Amino acid sequence: MKRYSKLIIAAIVALIFIGTFVFLWQKSQPKEVVYNEFTPKLDSIQKTTIITGKIEPRNEVNIKPQISGIISELYKEPGDYVNAGDVIAKVKVVPEMGQLSSAEMRVRLAEINLKQAQTDFEREQNLFNQKLVSADEFDKIKVSLAQAKHEKVAAEDALQVVRDGFSKANAKASSTLIRSTISGVILDIPVKVGYSVIQVNTMNEGTTIASVANMNNLIFRGNIDETEVGQLVNGMNMKITIGALQDLKFDAALEYVSPKAVESNGTNQFEIKAAVKLTEGGKIRAGYSANAEIVLARADKVLAVPESAIEFSGDSTFVYVIKGDGKNKTYDRTYVETGLSDGVNIEIKKGLTAKDKVRGPEIITDDNDK
Repeated sequence: MKRYSKLIIAAIVALIFIGTFVFLWQKSQPKEVVYNEFTPKLDSIQKTTIITGKIEPRNEVNIKPQISGIISELYKEPGDYVNAGDVIAKVKVVPEMGQLSSAEMRVRLAEINLKQAQTDFEREQNLFNQKLVSADEFDKIKVSLAQAKHEKVAAEDALQVVRDGFSKANAKASSTLIRSTISGVILDIPVKVGYSVIQVNTMNEGTTIASVANMNNLIFRGNIDETEVGQLVNGMNMKITIGALQDLKFDAALEYVSPKAVESNGTNQFEIKAAVKLTEGGKIRAGYSANAEIVLARADKVLAVPESAIEFSGDSTFVYVIKGDGKNKTYDRTYVETGLSDGVNIEIKKGLTAKDKVRGPEIITDDNDK
């Protein structure tokens, strides 16, 4: 029994040794090199680039108050459509104590002056009725009385403006009512009831009550690399794809290329703007991220081969033209003049005909497939 066991073990060892020898011998044998083969064909090649950016309204207006105070009422919400002149909010004035005191003092002085002017008028009128004063002197007293009355009204209006933000005389044009200056959609209302707001003036930008924009007039804004900006021309067509609306695409027309570059991530970028052509039912929101595809160059019905078949050597390009077939197949290194490339196929201007065949990259086989 032991004898049989030894024979079996010896046979297994022999098989392992023979198998290893056969495997190593096969691995040491030279492999046949096989290449892809391509035939030049007529094709249309276009060079495109993708520009990332976002959709913005062409005109977005920040509505600011003409008077400082506290938001007492809000009449609109983001997303509402407003016409120019529509009231968005109401501001309650918090009067500045110095201005309030001055306005009140002006009213008191106007009342005193009016009372004195009324007394002078009555006295002068009695004298005039007795023909003790001339008509000219009496007319001057009447003018003084009229001026005193106007001054009292003006002082009261000024006090009401300081205290309430409007007067009876200009109630329709009240600065406490914040109105939209354009027709459009309210994009944002960054304030709430009770917020303090500051009026716009030469020293202060003021508090933004609302942002309003015409959402029927949109632009695409993005940046393009300096290596491609020289191929852009105003009016070029672009295809806009919005990240949140993958099933919708929009046309756009290039209308602006910045004359100055800005550095971004170590490269020089130029800002571009394009007018978006909205389609019916294509509702877009402001701020959508978007990609714009633009054709930088195009060549139609040109002889082309895959770019992988091209050998680049300095400023020259070569292909390997296939001669013969079977075991007699040879590869003739041939100079060619290339043109436009789309990254996959490349235009051949000179050096090849549609009857030639060229060698492509080597076909890599997996030994496990054999």
